[in-house]
Amino acid sequence: MRTLLITGPGGSGRTTVASAMALKAARQGLRTRLVTGDAVEDLPGVTVTRLAPADDFRDDLVALQERAGSALDLLGAARLDADELTPLPGSEELALLRALRDAPDDRYDLVVVDLPPAPRAVSVLALPEQLRRYLRRLLPAERQAARALRPVLGRLAGVPMPAEWLYETAARWDAELATAQAVIDADSTLVRFVAEPTLAAAETLRTTRTGLALHGLRLEAVLANRVLPDGSTDPWLADAAARQRKVIAGWEPGAYEIAHLGRDARAADLDVPLPGTVAGPAAWPVEDRLGTDGVLVWRIPLPGAVREELTLIRRGDELVVGAGPFRRIVPLPSAPRRCTVAGAGLVDGELCVRFAPDPDLWPQTR
Repeated sequence: MRTLLITGPGGSGRTTVASAMALKAARQGLRTRLVTGDAVEDLPGVTVTRLAPADDFRDDLVALQERAGSALDLLGAARLDADELTPLPGSEELALLRALRDAPDDRYDLVVVDLPPAPRAVSVLALPEQLRRYLRRLLPAERQAARALRPVLGRLAGVPMPAEWLYETAARWDAELATAQAVIDADSTLVRFVAEPTLAAAETLRTTRTGLALHGLRLEAVLANRVLPDGSTDPWLADAAARQRKVIAGWEPGAYEIAHLGRDARAADLDVPLPGTVAGPAAWPVEDRLGTDGVLVWRIPLPGAVREELTLIRRGDELVVGAGPFRRIVPLPSAPRRCTVAGAGLVDGELCVRFAPDPDLWPQTR
């Protein structure tokens, strides 16, 4: 099974293009599913899954109340009824993660996921890794080994220790997030960017490509939507088409063009490409320059990154990398952990972090 993730600026026709891809795949005999948060037209042969953040949030909170019933009763808290619950900010993202968790399904050959507008889509794709890190910090799995001692520790400390159901819930959440993250990181998952060719869209594309690369993802294709035809005798249309061509020429890799139909397009009207070659995750190699320069160089590909927007912080055995509005905390490879950061630079779309061996930690050769 393959997964196709679609994003792009708001108002770019992203959902219609995603629907067109799903419809074309179904017409070619692929068992296809479309996941979207928007209403879509009828797509023969396509199984459409409409995200329902309100329903998911309501079910999750009611279930949580049931699990924590004894604690709520002890505190004298009044339980909330299902019909008075409204979704909170973030419920849409969690509903999408649940859909990604459920994406692996032998009934389908292709799952097309209509992501939120860029660059917010990058933040959604980064959520599983971030939330799993928070869970590990707040409720470390190794503490479960001391579950038999928790009552004793609670009496000694004078405060109640976390209940068993809390650890069980955290473990279940971690497993579900791991499944969603596995779908996002899989070699069979592709990311596409859909946008009208404007200067604003070009900047969004740059930011999105950098954010994806920071999380180890690469764009498989850029789709220029609503492209005006060349050769118009109307001066305004000719000028608009020329400006579009200038923007498209700067998009790398080259953009696939979807013609402007002069009206609101339907999915069946659009000529869109099916998923191409799977690019696979971007590699972050460590280059050994100890013999020549006395350093190791960790090469982190960040296409589109701007030097002034980059931040870098060493936290123990982790590196906090910031690129514009995005940030990621990544564990250091084994060798750089025994080094100190000697500097960094942005070279041809790569963040090159230099590490010098720490004499107190680096193996000495006699």
